[in-house]
Amino acid sequence: MNANFLQTPIDYLKGVGPNRADLLKKELGIHTFQDLLNLFPNRYLDRTQYYKIAQLQQTNAEVQIIGKITHIKTVEQKKGKRLVATFMDETGTMELVWFRGQKWIRDSLKLNVPYVIFGKTNYFNNSFSMPHPEMELLEAHEKSIRSAMQPVYPSTEKLGNSGITNRVINSLMQQLFLDSKNAFAETLSKPLLEQLKLASKKEALFNIHFPKSQAHLARAQYRLKFEELFYIQLQLIRKNLIHKSKIKGYTFDKIGDNFNTFFSEHLPFELTEAQKRVIKEIRNDLGSNAQMNRLLQGDVGSGKTIVALMS
Repeated sequence: MNANFLQTPIDYLKGVGPNRADLLKKELGIHTFQDLLNLFPNRYLDRTQYYKIAQLQQTNAEVQIIGKITHIKTVEQKKGKRLVATFMDETGTMELVWFRGQKWIRDSLKLNVPYVIFGKTNYFNNSFSMPHPEMELLEAHEKSIRSAMQPVYPSTEKLGNSGITNRVINSLMQQLFLDSKNAFAETLSKPLLEQLKLASKKEALFNIHFPKSQAHLARAQYRLKFEELFYIQLQLIRKNLIHKSKIKGYTFDKIGDNFNTFFSEHLPFELTEAQKRVIKEIRNDLGSNAQMNRLLQGDVGSGKTIVALMS
């Protein structure tokens, strides 16, 4: 992939446009394709299960159903109008309800065509309804690269009110992956990937946004977390090496006779291999002219005091 691809302004992604671009920049700090790619989900909704209407429970749960719209009507009420569609599958019927965007929604709905709907159900007057469901034609749903575990992205009230819903962000993410052909550059060496059995960068990015299962998601999260900590650790090591090269300290390179006598003749027990190893490491540090920055850690009774004394 061209290295400049991810630095492309978000305005140029298909489906964004100037108005959405301004909102994404102001509300989420998304200025480039790279920023959108790094917008990781907060959580995931399990979209692996499909319910029948007859299986619905009075628990206000999020469910996914396949069925058809058989009738659409506008209902007058004191506080305004609502759009109501009768939705059915082979086991029963329920209502889909919209309180906003009624004209656009009504014009877009198709009768007697299979849909996949997703949302929270309400139970009232012995019947179920779903307000403002997420909807997709079954044919498009089956072709979509959208994962069965649906990502939920960070958002704001202003984005939601402006029509940039979680589904829109998910669609933009799909477009980004289609445009890039998932050809993201690897940032870790091949030997490291093989030795630690890590997912590749492109595999991790795809499965963080479109995981097929919990196992795929866990593998992707592990890879991305490892990479972040790996480079932090490299920076700390580099900083420490620079620090040691510039700041010199005193050298304690001789062990006195008193210590040798105490260690060989008076210590009433044998040191463990771990204690001997740590003492040797500390002495090596003390024998150099670089400042030592070390934490001696161990369980209660593991022998930290004698290690400190003999170092």
